[in-house]
Amino acid sequence: MLIALQKRKENIAEYILYLWQVEDLLRALQFSPEAIYTTLVDKTAGLDEQQKENIFNWYMQIVELLRKEGKESKGHIDHTLHLIGDLHNLHLQLMQLPVGEHYRATYQRLSAELPRLRMVLDDSEIGEISDTELCFRALYATLLYRIKGGGESVISDTLAVISPAVGELAAIYGKVERGEIDLFEE
Repeated sequence: MLIALQKRKENIAEYILYLWQVEDLLRALQFSPEAIYTTLVDKTAGLDEQQKENIFNWYMQIVELLRKEGKESKGHIDHTLHLIGDLHNLHLQLMQLPVGEHYRATYQRLSAELPRLRMVLDDSEIGEISDTELCFRALYATLLYRIKGGGESVISDTLAVISPAVGELAAIYGKVERGEIDLFEE
């Protein structure tokens, strides 16, 4: 929870990917309250009992969302998908507005790779997804591949193409959210 709050404040893309990791971790723990507390909460150093209870409740709220949304075995909570939708809407605006000039140049390097990514990540169960969600799915797959000890060249290639565009989009999102950028300012 503490990490999620920090990531949400600093970088929306890292926040989304972190929540996806938490979802998979909770699934691996089979949503067991005892396992969640023992594995994720109890061993956290420097927390008093109230803080531990708050963190445990946060994990259990995610469990409840996964169950409520029918995503016990796979999928991502709607909250993160809505955030990706917001990022995609920002992407579409940046593709048109003067403030998006640098972003468009960054995105241009990625756009040629999108058809290949769609083929690699083809999942008929997810249907049509935005380019922004496709990038997040590719980043998360790359993260999982790295955890499992996958080939560094594939990981490096994917990250080199996707990370700059997603990173810039997330940075602009944060600035817009904090009122540091006005998208419509000339």
